[in-house]
Amino acid sequence: MAFIADLRAARLEVLARVAWALEKTGREPGAVTLTAVTKGQPWSSVAALLAAGQTVFGENRVQEAQARWKGKRDGLELRLIGPLQTNKVAAALALFDVIETLDRPRLAAALAIEAERSGRALRVFVQVNTGEEPQKGGVAPRDLGAFMEVCRRDHGLRPEGLMCIPPADEPPAPHFAFLGKLAADNGVSGLSMGMSGDFEVAVRFGATHVRVGSALFGDRDLAA
Repeated sequence: MAFIADLRAARLEVLARVAWALEKTGREPGAVTLTAVTKGQPWSSVAALLAAGQTVFGENRVQEAQARWKGKRDGLELRLIGPLQTNKVAAALALFDVIETLDRPRLAAALAIEAERSGRALRVFVQVNTGEEPQKGGVAPRDLGAFMEVCRRDHGLRPEGLMCIPPADEPPAPHFAFLGKLAADNGVSGLSMGMSGDFEVAVRFGATHVRVGSALFGDRDLAA
């Protein structure tokens, strides 16, 4: 029971910090969705957070998510926040409500084909590599307009928003501000940005979704 109480308290603290950041910037209460990031977490921890009322979860890996959520996802929203290979598109669409990491034309084509084949509704965010880091996925900012046009015109996709992961060694605020400008320029309103160490900053720059793991569950085993 103490374990569940600790997670419940952690969730309430994160939500309170989100609410504080919203109030400070004059945004409406409830304008930000908390996505609990469950990468590497045991089911006991996830179940405790479910018991605390959390209903939106972010997963990094399709296979891990399949194993975790089989037969347990009713009433929940699952968001893929890790890279997606084209050979896992069918499995991803069968499980996830939202794909946040659309970042290349080949993936856009595969998602559109599978959505039509399966009759599944397709909700996507486009990942933007705001720091243009070679080791990270995401569309380069200079290519975003053309990529969005390809998604809409050639594949019939209607991205809901943009997602980014700022460089770890740079202040996140300029990247969050930049993503907000890119979203406005490209006619989308969703902004998935901000993690455990900077989600309050992201809220102040217009985040609609924050992806929080360690602030909820505590530090995980980095080898997981």
